Amino acid sequence: MNNSVEQWSSKLSFILAAAGSAIGLGAIWKFPYVAGTSGGGVFFLIFILFTLLVGLPLLLGEFVIGRSTKKDAIQAYKQIAPNSSWHLIGRLGVVTCFILLSFYSVVGGWILIYLFKAVTGNLSGLTEQEYGELFGTSISDPFLTVFAQLLFLLITSFVVSKGVSNGIEKASRIMMPALFILFVILIVRSITLDGSMEGILFFLKPDFTNVTSETILYAMGQSFFALSVGVSVMVTYSSYLSKNENLPQSAVSIVVLNLLVAFLAGLAIFPAVFSFGLAPDAGPVLLFNVLPTVFNQMPFGTIFLIAFLLLFLFATLTSAFSMLEIIVAPIAKGNDSRRIKASWLVGISIFIVGIPSALSFGLLGHITLFDKSIFDAADFLVSNILMPLGALLISIFVPLKISKKVLFDELSQGSSLSKKIFTIWYLLLKYVSPIVIIFVFLDALGII
Repeated sequence: MNNSVEQWSSKLSFILAAAGSAIGLGAIWKFPYVAGTSGGGVFFLIFILFTLLVGLPLLLGEFVIGRSTKKDAIQAYKQIAPNSSWHLIGRLGVVTCFILLSFYSVVGGWILIYLFKAVTGNLSGLTEQEYGELFGTSISDPFLTVFAQLLFLLITSFVVSKGVSNGIEKASRIMMPALFILFVILIVRSITLDGSMEGILFFLKPDFTNVTSETILYAMGQSFFALSVGVSVMVTYSSYLSKNENLPQSAVSIVVLNLLVAFLAGLAIFPAVFSFGLAPDAGPVLLFNVLPTVFNQMPFGTIFLIAFLLLFLFATLTSAFSMLEIIVAPIAKGNDSRRIKASWLVGISIFIVGIPSALSFGLLGHITLFDKSIFDAADFLVSNILMPLGALLISIFVPLKISKKVLFDELSQGSSLSKKIFTIWYLLLKYVSPIVIIFVFLDALGII
Protein backbone atom coordinates (compact mmCIF):
# COMPACT_ATOMS: atom_id res chain seq x y z
CA MET A 1 0.00 0.00 0.00
CA ASN A 2 1.37 3.38 -0.98
CA ASN A 3 0.05 6.72 0.21
CA SER A 4 2.66 8.89 -1.55
CA VAL A 5 1.62 11.84 -3.66
CA GLU A 6 1.30 11.00 -7.35
CA GLN A 7 3.62 12.95 -9.64
CA TRP A 8 4.58 13.19 -13.33
CA SER A 9 8.16 12.05 -13.99
CA SER A 10 8.85 14.95 -16.37
CA LYS A 11 7.33 18.04 -17.96
CA LEU A 12 7.14 16.20 -21.31
CA SER A 13 5.10 13.43 -19.69
CA PHE A 14 2.68 16.01 -18.26
CA ILE A 15 2.34 17.85 -21.60
CA LEU A 16 1.79 14.59 -23.51
CA ALA A 17 -0.80 13.37 -20.99
CA ALA A 18 -2.57 16.75 -20.81
CA ALA A 19 -2.49 17.09 -24.59
CA GLY A 20 -3.76 13.51 -24.80
CA SER A 21 -6.62 14.48 -22.51
CA ALA A 22 -7.43 17.40 -24.79
CA ILE A 23 -6.79 15.66 -28.11
CA GLY A 24 -9.42 12.99 -28.26
CA LEU A 25 -12.84 12.73 -29.80
CA GLY A 26 -13.03 16.53 -29.55
CA ALA A 27 -10.30 17.08 -32.13
CA ILE A 28 -10.61 14.01 -34.35
CA TRP A 29 -14.27 12.92 -34.29
CA LYS A 30 -16.20 16.01 -33.25
CA PHE A 31 -14.17 18.85 -34.77
CA PRO A 32 -14.43 17.74 -38.44
CA TYR A 33 -18.19 17.10 -38.36
CA VAL A 34 -19.00 20.26 -36.36
CA ALA A 35 -16.77 22.28 -38.70
CA GLY A 36 -18.40 20.56 -41.67
CA THR A 37 -21.90 21.48 -40.52
CA SER A 38 -20.96 24.98 -39.26
CA GLY A 39 -19.25 26.62 -42.20
CA GLY A 40 -15.77 25.08 -42.41
CA GLY A 41 -13.12 27.83 -42.43
CA VAL A 42 -15.14 30.42 -40.51
CA PHE A 43 -15.87 27.89 -37.74
CA PHE A 44 -12.15 27.04 -37.53
CA LEU A 45 -11.28 30.75 -37.21
CA ILE A 46 -13.83 31.35 -34.40
CA PHE A 47 -12.65 28.14 -32.71
CA ILE A 48 -9.04 29.42 -32.75
CA LEU A 49 -10.11 32.78 -31.25
CA PHE A 50 -12.09 31.11 -28.44
CA THR A 51 -9.19 28.74 -27.73
CA LEU A 52 -6.66 31.58 -27.41
CA LEU A 53 -8.78 34.26 -25.71
CA VAL A 54 -10.95 32.11 -23.43
CA GLY A 55 -9.61 28.53 -23.38
CA LEU A 56 -5.93 29.34 -22.73
CA PRO A 57 -6.57 31.74 -19.78
CA LEU A 58 -8.96 29.15 -18.25
CA LEU A 59 -6.42 26.36 -18.72
CA LEU A 60 -3.81 28.40 -16.83
CA GLY A 61 -6.40 29.16 -14.14
CA GLU A 62 -7.01 25.43 -13.61
CA PHE A 63 -3.24 24.82 -13.54
CA VAL A 64 -2.81 27.38 -10.73
CA ILE A 65 -5.63 25.84 -8.65
CA GLY A 66 -4.18 22.33 -9.02
CA ARG A 67 -0.46 22.93 -8.54
CA SER A 68 -0.79 25.48 -5.73
CA THR A 69 -2.86 23.05 -3.63
CA LYS A 70 -1.49 19.68 -4.80
CA LYS A 71 -5.05 18.41 -4.36
CA ASP A 72 -7.68 16.72 -6.54
CA ALA A 73 -10.50 18.68 -8.19
CA ILE A 74 -12.75 18.74 -5.11
CA GLN A 75 -10.20 19.17 -2.29
CA ALA A 76 -8.35 21.93 -4.21
CA TYR A 77 -11.37 24.25 -4.09
CA LYS A 78 -11.98 23.35 -0.42
CA GLN A 79 -8.41 24.31 0.47
CA ILE A 80 -8.54 27.68 -1.33
CA ALA A 81 -12.07 28.57 -0.16
CA PRO A 82 -12.80 26.60 3.05
CA ASN A 83 -16.26 26.68 4.62
CA SER A 84 -17.84 27.74 1.32
CA SER A 85 -19.73 26.16 -1.56
CA TRP A 86 -16.98 26.74 -4.15
CA HIS A 87 -15.96 23.05 -3.96
CA LEU A 88 -19.16 22.39 -5.96
CA ILE A 89 -17.14 23.47 -9.05
CA GLY A 90 -15.00 20.36 -8.53
CA ARG A 91 -18.07 18.22 -7.94
CA LEU A 92 -19.65 19.66 -11.11
CA GLY A 93 -16.49 18.63 -12.98
CA VAL A 94 -16.68 15.09 -11.61
CA VAL A 95 -20.38 14.77 -12.60
CA THR A 96 -19.67 16.27 -16.05
CA CYS A 97 -16.82 13.81 -16.68
CA PHE A 98 -19.01 10.92 -15.52
CA ILE A 99 -21.76 11.85 -18.02
CA LEU A 100 -19.19 12.66 -20.72
CA LEU A 101 -17.41 9.33 -20.38
CA SER A 102 -20.76 7.49 -20.39
CA PHE A 103 -21.43 8.51 -24.02
CA TYR A 104 -17.78 9.01 -25.03
CA SER A 105 -17.15 5.32 -24.29
CA VAL A 106 -19.93 4.45 -26.76
CA VAL A 107 -17.93 6.06 -29.58
CA GLY A 108 -14.81 4.35 -28.20
CA GLY A 109 -16.71 1.10 -28.62
CA TRP A 110 -17.61 1.99 -32.22
CA ILE A 111 -13.90 2.47 -32.96
CA LEU A 112 -13.10 -0.97 -31.53
CA ILE A 113 -15.90 -2.51 -33.67
CA TYR A 114 -14.58 -0.83 -36.83
CA LEU A 115 -10.97 -1.69 -36.02
CA PHE A 116 -11.95 -5.37 -35.69
CA LYS A 117 -13.93 -5.20 -38.96
CA ALA A 118 -11.02 -3.50 -40.76
CA VAL A 119 -8.43 -6.02 -39.55
CA THR A 120 -10.67 -8.96 -40.52
CA GLY A 121 -11.25 -7.47 -44.01
CA ASN A 122 -14.96 -6.68 -43.55
CA LEU A 123 -14.51 -3.00 -44.44
CA SER A 124 -12.99 -3.58 -47.88
CA GLY A 125 -14.70 -3.19 -51.25
CA LEU A 126 -18.02 -1.68 -50.16
CA THR A 127 -19.89 1.19 -51.83
CA GLU A 128 -20.70 4.45 -50.01
CA GLN A 129 -24.29 3.25 -49.52
CA GLU A 130 -23.09 -0.10 -48.15
CA TYR A 131 -20.77 1.69 -45.68
CA GLY A 132 -23.75 3.74 -44.49
CA GLU A 133 -25.84 0.59 -44.05
CA LEU A 134 -22.95 -1.17 -42.25
CA PHE A 135 -22.58 1.73 -39.79
CA GLY A 136 -26.33 1.78 -39.14
CA THR A 137 -26.39 -1.98 -38.60
CA SER A 138 -23.32 -1.90 -36.32
CA ILE A 139 -24.49 0.86 -33.96
CA SER A 140 -28.04 -0.52 -33.75
CA ASP A 141 -26.85 -4.00 -32.71
CA PRO A 142 -27.54 -3.97 -28.94
CA PHE A 143 -25.14 -6.76 -28.00
CA LEU A 144 -22.26 -5.52 -30.17
CA THR A 145 -22.41 -1.86 -29.08
CA VAL A 146 -22.81 -2.61 -25.37
CA PHE A 147 -20.01 -5.21 -25.44
CA ALA A 148 -17.67 -2.83 -27.31
CA GLN A 149 -18.47 0.00 -24.88
CA LEU A 150 -17.68 -2.34 -21.95
CA LEU A 151 -14.37 -3.38 -23.56
CA PHE A 152 -13.36 0.28 -24.07
CA LEU A 153 -14.10 1.09 -20.40
CA LEU A 154 -12.23 -2.01 -19.20
CA ILE A 155 -9.10 -0.82 -21.06
CA THR A 156 -9.54 2.68 -19.59
CA SER A 157 -10.08 1.37 -16.05
CA PHE A 158 -7.04 -0.91 -16.30
CA VAL A 159 -4.68 1.94 -17.26
CA VAL A 160 -6.03 4.37 -14.63
CA SER A 161 -5.84 1.66 -11.94
CA LYS A 162 -2.07 1.55 -12.57
CA GLY A 163 -1.72 5.18 -11.43
CA VAL A 164 -0.24 8.33 -12.95
CA SER A 165 3.35 7.36 -13.71
CA ASN A 166 2.87 3.62 -14.33
CA GLY A 167 -0.46 3.92 -16.16
CA ILE A 168 -1.50 7.22 -17.73
CA GLU A 169 2.05 8.50 -18.32
CA LYS A 170 3.39 5.32 -19.94
CA ALA A 171 0.36 4.98 -22.22
CA SER A 172 0.47 8.66 -23.27
CA ARG A 173 4.22 8.56 -24.04
CA ILE A 174 3.59 5.82 -26.61
CA MET A 175 0.19 6.87 -27.95
CA MET A 176 0.69 10.60 -28.53
CA PRO A 177 3.84 10.43 -30.75
CA ALA A 178 2.24 7.52 -32.67
CA LEU A 179 -0.86 9.67 -33.21
CA PHE A 180 1.17 12.48 -34.85
CA ILE A 181 3.14 10.09 -37.07
CA LEU A 182 -0.07 8.44 -38.32
CA PHE A 183 -1.67 11.84 -38.91
CA VAL A 184 1.20 13.01 -41.13
CA ILE A 185 0.95 9.82 -43.24
CA LEU A 186 -2.81 10.32 -43.68
CA ILE A 187 -2.48 14.01 -44.60
CA VAL A 188 0.14 13.33 -47.27
CA ARG A 189 -2.24 10.77 -48.77
CA SER A 190 -5.28 13.06 -48.51
CA ILE A 191 -3.81 16.26 -50.01
CA THR A 192 -2.28 14.39 -52.96
CA LEU A 193 -5.70 13.19 -54.17
CA ASP A 194 -7.25 14.78 -57.28
CA GLY A 195 -9.66 17.60 -56.37
CA SER A 196 -8.34 17.90 -52.81
CA MET A 197 -7.84 21.68 -53.12
CA GLU A 198 -11.61 22.29 -52.84
CA GLY A 199 -11.57 20.59 -49.44
CA ILE A 200 -8.53 22.59 -48.31
CA LEU A 201 -10.29 25.86 -49.28
CA PHE A 202 -13.51 24.80 -47.53
CA PHE A 203 -11.54 24.17 -44.36
CA LEU A 204 -9.14 27.13 -44.41
CA LYS A 205 -10.98 29.93 -46.25
CA PRO A 206 -13.52 31.62 -43.91
CA ASP A 207 -16.94 32.42 -45.38
CA PHE A 208 -18.59 34.86 -42.95
CA THR A 209 -22.02 34.42 -44.55
CA ASN A 210 -22.15 31.05 -42.76
CA VAL A 211 -21.90 32.57 -39.25
CA THR A 212 -24.92 32.06 -36.97
CA SER A 213 -25.32 32.28 -33.18
CA GLU A 214 -25.30 28.48 -33.18
CA THR A 215 -21.94 28.46 -35.01
CA ILE A 216 -20.48 30.69 -32.26
CA LEU A 217 -21.96 28.58 -29.44
CA TYR A 218 -20.65 25.36 -31.00
CA ALA A 219 -17.22 26.94 -31.54
CA MET A 220 -17.06 27.93 -27.87
CA GLY A 221 -18.32 24.51 -26.71
CA GLN A 222 -15.80 22.86 -29.02
CA SER A 223 -12.91 24.94 -27.63
CA PHE A 224 -13.82 23.84 -24.07
CA PHE A 225 -14.43 20.21 -25.14
CA ALA A 226 -11.15 20.14 -27.09
CA LEU A 227 -9.03 21.64 -24.27
CA SER A 228 -10.73 19.72 -21.43
CA VAL A 229 -11.38 23.01 -19.58
CA GLY A 230 -14.40 23.70 -17.41
CA VAL A 231 -14.45 20.24 -15.84
CA SER A 232 -11.39 20.64 -13.54
CA VAL A 233 -9.54 17.75 -15.27
CA MET A 234 -6.54 20.07 -15.54
CA VAL A 235 -6.82 20.91 -11.81
CA THR A 236 -6.25 17.22 -11.06
CA TYR A 237 -3.54 16.75 -13.71
CA SER A 238 -1.58 19.88 -12.64
CA SER A 239 -1.73 18.78 -8.97
CA TYR A 240 0.79 16.07 -9.95
CA LEU A 241 3.28 18.72 -11.22
CA SER A 242 6.44 19.72 -9.37
CA LYS A 243 6.80 23.36 -8.29
CA ASN A 244 9.64 24.14 -10.71
CA GLU A 245 7.68 23.38 -13.90
CA ASN A 246 6.88 26.31 -16.19
CA LEU A 247 3.06 26.55 -16.13
CA PRO A 248 2.60 29.22 -18.88
CA GLN A 249 4.92 27.31 -21.22
CA SER A 250 3.09 24.03 -20.54
CA ALA A 251 -0.31 25.67 -21.17
CA VAL A 252 0.84 27.24 -24.45
CA SER A 253 2.35 23.89 -25.55
CA ILE A 254 -0.96 22.11 -24.90
CA VAL A 255 -2.99 24.79 -26.74
CA VAL A 256 -0.61 24.74 -29.72
CA LEU A 257 -0.72 20.92 -29.87
CA ASN A 258 -4.51 21.06 -29.68
CA LEU A 259 -4.86 23.60 -32.49
CA LEU A 260 -2.31 21.65 -34.52
CA VAL A 261 -4.32 18.43 -34.19
CA ALA A 262 -7.56 20.21 -35.16
CA PHE A 263 -5.70 21.62 -38.18
CA LEU A 264 -4.26 18.18 -39.03
CA ALA A 265 -7.69 16.54 -38.61
CA GLY A 266 -9.20 19.02 -41.07
CA LEU A 267 -6.36 18.49 -43.55
CA ALA A 268 -6.65 14.71 -43.28
CA ILE A 269 -10.42 14.64 -43.75
CA PHE A 270 -11.81 17.51 -45.85
CA PRO A 271 -9.50 17.20 -48.92
CA ALA A 272 -10.33 13.48 -49.13
CA VAL A 273 -14.06 14.08 -48.65
CA PHE A 274 -14.20 16.72 -51.43
CA SER A 275 -11.90 14.69 -53.69
CA PHE A 276 -14.50 11.92 -53.81
CA GLY A 277 -17.47 14.30 -54.04
CA LEU A 278 -18.86 13.40 -50.62
CA ALA A 279 -20.72 15.62 -48.13
CA PRO A 280 -18.60 17.45 -45.49
CA ASP A 281 -21.68 17.94 -43.30
CA ALA A 282 -22.37 14.22 -42.81
CA GLY A 283 -22.46 14.79 -39.05
CA PRO A 284 -21.22 12.36 -36.38
CA VAL A 285 -21.06 9.53 -38.92
CA LEU A 286 -18.39 11.36 -40.95
CA LEU A 287 -15.50 9.25 -39.68
CA PHE A 288 -17.32 5.91 -39.74
CA ASN A 289 -19.29 6.29 -42.95
CA VAL A 290 -17.55 8.76 -45.26
CA LEU A 291 -13.89 8.00 -44.48
CA PRO A 292 -13.98 4.22 -45.12
CA THR A 293 -15.41 5.13 -48.55
CA VAL A 294 -12.45 7.43 -49.12
CA PHE A 295 -9.85 4.91 -47.94
CA ASN A 296 -11.49 2.16 -50.00
CA GLN A 297 -10.75 4.10 -53.19
CA MET A 298 -7.05 4.56 -52.36
CA PRO A 299 -4.17 2.18 -53.05
CA PHE A 300 -3.43 0.28 -49.81
CA GLY A 301 -6.67 1.77 -48.47
CA THR A 302 -7.22 -0.95 -45.85
CA ILE A 303 -3.79 -0.27 -44.33
CA PHE A 304 -4.54 3.48 -44.19
CA LEU A 305 -7.95 2.81 -42.64
CA ILE A 306 -6.46 0.54 -39.95
CA ALA A 307 -3.80 3.21 -39.27
CA PHE A 308 -6.47 5.90 -38.95
CA LEU A 309 -8.65 3.79 -36.63
CA LEU A 310 -5.61 3.05 -34.43
CA LEU A 311 -4.86 6.78 -34.29
CA PHE A 312 -8.48 7.46 -33.45
CA LEU A 313 -8.42 4.81 -30.69
CA PHE A 314 -5.19 6.20 -29.17
CA ALA A 315 -6.62 9.73 -29.04
CA THR A 316 -9.92 8.53 -27.57
CA LEU A 317 -8.24 6.45 -24.86
CA THR A 318 -5.88 9.23 -23.70
CA SER A 319 -8.92 11.50 -23.20
CA ALA A 320 -10.84 8.75 -21.42
CA PHE A 321 -7.92 8.28 -18.98
CA SER A 322 -8.19 11.93 -17.84
CA MET A 323 -11.97 11.78 -17.43
CA LEU A 324 -11.78 8.66 -15.28
CA GLU A 325 -8.80 10.05 -13.33
CA ILE A 326 -10.70 13.15 -12.16
CA ILE A 327 -13.41 10.86 -10.69
CA VAL A 328 -10.98 8.30 -9.20
CA ALA A 329 -8.44 10.76 -7.67
CA PRO A 330 -10.75 12.15 -4.92
CA ILE A 331 -11.62 8.57 -3.89
CA ALA A 332 -8.07 7.15 -4.09
CA LYS A 333 -6.34 10.03 -2.18
CA GLY A 334 -2.92 8.58 -3.09
CA ASN A 335 -3.76 5.09 -1.78
CA ASP A 336 -2.85 2.40 -4.35
CA SER A 337 -5.32 -0.29 -3.26
CA ARG A 338 -8.11 2.28 -3.06
CA ARG A 339 -7.17 3.54 -6.57
CA ILE A 340 -7.45 0.02 -8.02
CA LYS A 341 -10.89 -0.59 -6.47
CA ALA A 342 -12.15 2.89 -7.40
CA SER A 343 -10.95 2.61 -11.03
CA TRP A 344 -12.88 -0.62 -11.60
CA LEU A 345 -16.00 0.36 -9.62
CA VAL A 346 -16.30 3.78 -11.29
CA GLY A 347 -15.57 2.27 -14.70
CA ILE A 348 -18.37 -0.28 -14.30
CA SER A 349 -20.75 2.42 -12.97
CA ILE A 350 -20.06 4.60 -16.03
CA PHE A 351 -20.66 1.58 -18.26
CA ILE A 352 -24.10 0.98 -16.68
CA VAL A 353 -25.10 4.66 -16.97
CA GLY A 354 -23.86 4.71 -20.59
CA ILE A 355 -25.94 1.73 -21.75
CA PRO A 356 -28.95 3.94 -22.76
CA SER A 357 -26.59 6.07 -24.92
CA ALA A 358 -25.20 2.89 -26.51
CA LEU A 359 -28.74 1.70 -27.27
CA SER A 360 -30.04 5.08 -28.50
CA PHE A 361 -29.33 4.14 -32.14
CA GLY A 362 -31.23 0.85 -31.91
CA LEU A 363 -33.43 -0.52 -29.11
CA LEU A 364 -33.98 2.91 -27.50
CA GLY A 365 -33.97 4.87 -30.77
CA HIS A 366 -37.61 5.88 -30.28
CA ILE A 367 -36.86 7.68 -27.00
CA THR A 368 -36.00 11.39 -27.29
CA LEU A 369 -35.11 14.11 -24.80
CA PHE A 370 -35.76 17.67 -26.04
CA ASP A 371 -36.06 16.30 -29.60
CA LYS A 372 -32.64 14.62 -29.33
CA SER A 373 -31.63 10.98 -28.96
CA ILE A 374 -30.33 9.97 -25.50
CA PHE A 375 -26.76 10.05 -26.88
CA ASP A 376 -27.16 13.50 -28.50
CA ALA A 377 -28.92 14.90 -25.42
CA ALA A 378 -26.01 13.78 -23.19
CA ASP A 379 -23.52 15.33 -25.66
CA PHE A 380 -25.44 18.64 -25.78
CA LEU A 381 -25.77 18.75 -21.97
CA VAL A 382 -22.01 18.32 -21.50
CA SER A 383 -20.61 20.40 -24.39
CA ASN A 384 -23.07 23.29 -24.45
CA ILE A 385 -24.26 23.60 -20.85
CA LEU A 386 -22.09 21.89 -18.18
CA MET A 387 -18.64 22.67 -19.66
CA PRO A 388 -19.36 26.38 -20.31
CA LEU A 389 -20.98 26.62 -16.84
CA GLY A 390 -17.90 25.07 -15.21
CA ALA A 391 -15.64 27.39 -17.24
CA LEU A 392 -17.69 30.42 -16.16
CA LEU A 393 -17.46 29.46 -12.48
CA ILE A 394 -13.68 28.87 -12.70
CA SER A 395 -13.16 32.25 -14.43
CA ILE A 396 -15.02 33.90 -11.51
CA PHE A 397 -13.38 31.78 -8.76
CA VAL A 398 -9.69 32.31 -9.62
CA PRO A 399 -9.59 36.16 -9.53
CA LEU A 400 -12.09 36.29 -6.63
CA LYS A 401 -10.57 33.74 -4.27
CA ILE A 402 -6.84 33.76 -5.10
CA SER A 403 -4.87 36.97 -4.54
CA LYS A 404 -2.99 38.55 -7.44
CA LYS A 405 0.29 38.03 -5.59
CA VAL A 406 -0.32 34.28 -5.14
CA LEU A 407 -1.37 33.97 -8.78
CA PHE A 408 1.74 35.80 -10.01
CA ASP A 409 4.05 33.81 -7.71
CA GLU A 410 2.54 30.51 -8.85
CA LEU A 411 2.72 31.38 -12.55
CA SER A 412 6.22 32.84 -12.36
CA GLN A 413 7.64 29.82 -10.48
CA GLY A 414 9.85 27.96 -12.93
CA SER A 415 9.22 30.63 -15.58
CA SER A 416 10.31 34.18 -16.41
CA LEU A 417 6.75 35.53 -16.68
CA SER A 418 6.65 39.31 -17.07
CA LYS A 419 4.19 41.50 -15.18
CA LYS A 420 2.78 42.65 -18.53
CA ILE A 421 1.93 39.11 -19.74
CA PHE A 422 0.52 38.29 -16.29
CA THR A 423 -1.74 41.38 -16.42
CA ILE A 424 -3.04 40.43 -19.89
CA TRP A 425 -3.82 36.89 -18.67
CA TYR A 426 -5.50 38.22 -15.52
CA LEU A 427 -7.71 40.66 -17.46
CA LEU A 428 -8.67 37.98 -20.01
CA LEU A 429 -9.64 35.56 -17.24
CA LYS A 430 -11.42 38.06 -14.99
CA TYR A 431 -13.34 40.07 -17.60
CA VAL A 432 -13.17 38.63 -21.14
CA SER A 433 -13.84 34.94 -20.33
CA PRO A 434 -17.00 35.38 -18.19
CA ILE A 435 -18.44 38.13 -20.44
CA VAL A 436 -17.89 36.05 -23.60
CA ILE A 437 -19.33 32.89 -22.03
CA ILE A 438 -22.44 34.70 -20.73
CA PHE A 439 -22.93 36.58 -24.01
CA VAL A 440 -22.72 33.42 -26.16
CA PHE A 441 -25.09 31.59 -23.78
CA LEU A 442 -27.71 34.36 -23.85
CA ASP A 443 -27.42 34.68 -27.62
CA ALA A 444 -27.88 30.92 -28.12
CA LEU A 445 -30.97 31.00 -25.89
CA GLY A 446 -32.41 33.83 -28.01
CA ILE A 447 -32.43 36.28 -25.08
CA ILE A 448 -30.25 38.84 -26.88
